[in-house]
Order: sequence, then C-alpha cells, then structure tokens
Amino acid sequence: MTAPEPGPGHQVAFGRPDSVAGSFAEDRPRPPARPTPPPPPEAVLRAFAPGAPGQRGLQEPPAGRPGRRRTATGPWWKADARSDPWRDPYAPAGLGAPAVYPEPEEQDGPIVVDGKGRKRVRLRDLSVRLSALVLLAVLVVGAIGGGVGWFLTRATPESPLLSPGTTLTQVDPGTTREPGSVSAIAEEVMPAVVSIEVRVGEAGATGSGVVIDGEDGYIVTNNHVVSGAADVDGAEIRAVFSDGSGSEARIVGRDPASDLAVIKVEKPGLVTATLGRSDSVVVGDPVVAIGSPLGLAGTVTSGIVSALERPVRLAGEGSDTNAVISAVQTDAPINPGNSGGALVDGTGALVGINTAIASLGGNGTTGGSIGLGFAIPIDTVRDVAEQLISTGSAVHSSLGVNARSVTDGTRDGALVLNVEPGSAAANAGIQERDVIIAIAGDPVGSSEELVVAVDRYAPGEEVTVEVVRGGGSQELRATLDAA
Repeated sequence: MTAPEPGPGHQVAFGRPDSVAGSFAEDRPRPPARPTPPPPPEAVLRAFAPGAPGQRGLQEPPAGRPGRRRTATGPWWKADARSDPWRDPYAPAGLGAPAVYPEPEEQDGPIVVDGKGRKRVRLRDLSVRLSALVLLAVLVVGAIGGGVGWFLTRATPESPLLSPGTTLTQVDPGTTREPGSVSAIAEEVMPAVVSIEVRVGEAGATGSGVVIDGEDGYIVTNNHVVSGAADVDGAEIRAVFSDGSGSEARIVGRDPASDLAVIKVEKPGLVTATLGRSDSVVVGDPVVAIGSPLGLAGTVTSGIVSALERPVRLAGEGSDTNAVISAVQTDAPINPGNSGGALVDGTGALVGINTAIASLGGNGTTGGSIGLGFAIPIDTVRDVAEQLISTGSAVHSSLGVNARSVTDGTRDGALVLNVEPGSAAANAGIQERDVIIAIAGDPVGSSEELVVAVDRYAPGEEVTVEVVRGGGSQELRATLDAA
C-alpha cells in the first residue's frame, strides 16, 4: 500500500525549510556502536541451551515434540493440551477417572483382625447382656476402691496426713515484763482511756478521752472532738470503755482557747488516770500514747519527749477551736482519732492530752504520723478541766492586741496590727506598729509565743511588756484582762 502524498498544510507544518539542505541533524555526532556481547559461559550453555538439534527452548519435551500435521481446527499446540505435561500452562485442567479402593473383607465379630494383623473387639457385635455385665463390674470395682481409700485415710492412725492427739511444745515460764515497761504501763492506764463516738445526723466522728474523775464520771478530751455536737438537737455522744461497755455522755463545758472539753457519763466507779506534773517532764523522757486512732480502740504507741514549750497554733477542722498552746512535742506515733487520748510517762502518770500532729501535707487531720505529735501539758489540762467542771467555762488572760510574726534578720518579735480600745494594751500605752519582743523578761519571737507568754499569768496580774518603737526599745507595764 502506497502512502498518500502530503498536502500543503503538512508541507507548511512539517516540511524542511528552503534554507536547510540535507537532514536536520547532519552534523550531530553519531552514537558509538554497541559492542558485541561476549558469548555465554560454558556452564550456562550446558544448563540452558537446547538439548538436541531442532529444540527451541525449555518448554520442549526432552525427546523433542513429535511432528504432527497442522490442521485448521486442531493445531498441534492445542490438540494434546490435556495430556501433555509440557503444554501451555494456561490451558484448562483435565480430570481423570475416580480412585477405586477395594472393599474390606467382611469378618464375623466380635473379635476381628485389622489391616496390620492385630486383633480388635468390635463393640457393635457385643450383646446387650454382656455390655451391662461389664458396666456393672466397673461400677462395683470403683465403689470398693473408693470405700477402701476413705477408710484408710479417715479411720486409721497410720494416715500420712493426719496425726491425732498431737501436742505442740511451748516455753514455760513466759517472757518476764519488768515494771515500767510499755506493756506494764499500757495494762495500768488503758482502763482509764475511752473511745468517744460523736454522731450528728448522718455524720459521725471519733476521738479519745481520759477519765479524770471516776466517781462522778468526768472525762477530759479535745474541744474539736465534741464541738460538732454542742447545742445541736439530736446529736449523740457515746463513750466506749476498754471492756467494751458504753455509756451516753453529755458535754459539761468546752474551752476553744485551749482545745479542751469535759464530758460526763452516768457510770460511777470508773478507773481514774493518775495526773502528773508538767515540771517533772524533761526532753528525752520515754512516753506512751494511748487512744483510738482511726477508730482502733486501745492502740498503744511509744516514743520520747522531743521538745517542751513548743508554741503550736490549733484550728480544729469543723469546730470553733482557735487556740495556741505551749505543747509537749513527742515522736510517739499519733494519728487522727488519737485526739483527746493520753500521753503518759514511764510511771504511768498522765503528762499530756494528745491533740495534734504535723504532716507533710500541712493538714494534721488527714495526714499520717511523721514523728511530730503535740500534746497539751498536764498543768494546763488540770487548770482548765477544774474550771470547766466548776463553772462550765474557762478564763484566760488577754493583752488585747492582734499581732503577726516579724523579723529584721537579727531579732524576732510580734508586730502589733491593732489595739482593742480599753484593753490592757491600750491602758499600758502600746500602739499599732509596735513590735513586742518580751513579756516579763521572757523573749517573744512570734505571735504564737506572745499568746503563750500572756497565758502564763492570771487575769489581773501586772506584767512588763518590752516593745520596739522608732528604732529603740522601751518597757511598758500592763495589767492583764480576762478573756
């Protein structure tokens, strides 16, 4: 077939310009001729070359394909596709005849011989009677074996697991407990320590208390333990004793300024705690704390007196307690619920009422003991408890100032923020911005120490107050008021 001649449009678009003679790239360098590849290695030729003359590839049979006459309907490459293993791999698969297995020889049961010559029992040939007898025999043998085993393990003394009449050895006599040991102190004091349960509606709280008058049933505890039930209709206070008995209690009096309270139970003949003296306690003395931490009644811990006259500010959560005490510090473990419990010395004498702890979280009501517990000294407990039992309230000395702790780097004191009109401070000439540094010659280094120093004196006593004013110090005399 001859190609058509190009038209005028093709000539304009694709024709050679008149200014060009010859080919467009006549002066372009010719690419180098391809080198003739080397012949394949001998090993490759032996492995992949045709095996005989006339063969053309690996798909040919080893003996060569027999010649067949090519026809239009059955060319040689299709006619034997179903039977030729060297055929086209994409040709359809062909199915041969089904497998034929010889029928097994029928044998009379119940004992037959399998293909390997082994004798077998064919169960389907067993009679119903024989099967029932075999099953019955198995059950009888099992029952006999179980009975014998039970008898051997339960009824005979030769059992390898049981040994009737065994008696374990013991040490006699027991451990000797010296007088003054923690166990001896706990045995003596524990009957005088009670658990206190307070219930107000659906809410409840627990604490501890110490019997200070067994004949009349007076018990001293912390104000923050019972203050939630004060003047509340339906509130209940219950004292539980070491023997497990209990009794309803009523509030005799409360003193939020010292965090002390006295309750009364109608149960005469109670064991009374022996009261010690604060001046007999020194740092390093062994002490024992007894109370009901976390509601666990009769808990005993021991330690030593870590410090004395430690000013500690108390603010019982959920109560009206707002006190500063000159506390006995101890490392005997104290936890929530120990409040109001006993701190006793090595003789069993009461030297303090446990009231607070310091914790890393800054909350002494929720944290655990870290070895910093505080107790109200027994002299303060005795004085306040006597006033509460006598009059229902306690009286404290007051200077009539509000102050906060300050320091100038060399000297500490209590900065007066305001002075109550007509108070002892106002009458003594103490002014706002004065810094109190001593009461009756005793140094004052903080607002807490100021409260403790004033509370050492009775209302109406006159004390010397040293203040810093205008860069210099001066002494003023004040007659303390009652608060």
